[in-house]
Amino acid sequence: MSNTYGKWLKSAREAAGLTQRQLADKALMTRSHISHIEAGRRVPSEEDARRLDMALGTGNVLTSFRPGAEDDVLADYFSPVKHLEQQATAIREFAPSLVPGILQTEAYARAVLGRSFPSMSPAERDRAVVARLERAAILEGPTPPAVWAVLDEAVLRRPVGGPEAMAEQIDHIIALTESERIRTHVIPLGLGYHPLLDGMLTLMWFEDQPPIAYSEGLRMGRLHDSPSVVEAFQADYTLAMSDALPLKESLAALKATSKGYREHG
Repeated sequence: MSNTYGKWLKSAREAAGLTQRQLADKALMTRSHISHIEAGRRVPSEEDARRLDMALGTGNVLTSFRPGAEDDVLADYFSPVKHLEQQATAIREFAPSLVPGILQTEAYARAVLGRSFPSMSPAERDRAVVARLERAAILEGPTPPAVWAVLDEAVLRRPVGGPEAMAEQIDHIIALTESERIRTHVIPLGLGYHPLLDGMLTLMWFEDQPPIAYSEGLRMGRLHDSPSVVEAFQADYTLAMSDALPLKESLAALKATSKGYREHG
C-alpha cells in the first residue's frame, strides 16, 4: 500500500505547527492512530479524514484523496494486515477452505505456497514460508492477542499437503487450543450455508484504535474500517459462531479428524 497519503498528512501537520498529540486532540483521535496513518499502517475512515481536514484547515483534501478500495487491492495487499496483527489485542479468524495463516505449520504452509503457477523458485518459496510462519510469533509473546478461530469443516477435510501434513496441522491447532492460547470452533458441513462462506474474514480489536475487518478472496484482500461495515462483519461472524460446535465438541472433531488422517493416510 502506498504511503503517499501518510506522508502528505505528516507534511500538513508539521506545516500547521502541530505535534501528533496536538493534532489527535483537535481531531478527536488518539496519537497512536495518527502515527499509524502517517506511517502507512492504517487507512483513515471517511469520518477520520473529515475530522483531520477540519483540524488542519485543508478543506476536503484528506477526505477526497483518502485511499479507497482501489488502493487496498494490490499485489502486496496483505502487508498492512501483518502490521495490524502485531498490534491487535483480539483477533477473530474465519476460514472457509484453508487454515488461517497465523495457525499454519511449516509443512502446511509449504504445501499451500508451493501450488502457484508459474511456480516460485525454491528461494522465493522459502522466503514466503518463513514470512508466514513469522506471523505466528504473536501467539508466543508475553501479551498475545485473544484469538478465536472459527473453521469450516471443509478446512479439516481438504488434505492439503497429504495426510501426514494434515494430521500435524490439526494437532498443532489442538495444542494451541488446549493450552488456551486460542479458542477454536468448527462449523459442521451439515449446517449447509452460513453467512461467512463467501470468503476468509479477520476481525481485529486494538487498545487505542477502532476495530477493523479484513476480508480476502482470490488474489485480493481488503481492509475495512468503516464502522458500519465492520459492525456488519462482526454480526455475520457472531451469527456463524452461534452455529458452530462448542469448544469441547470442536476439539473432539479435530482429534477424530487427525486420528483419521494418521490411520488411513
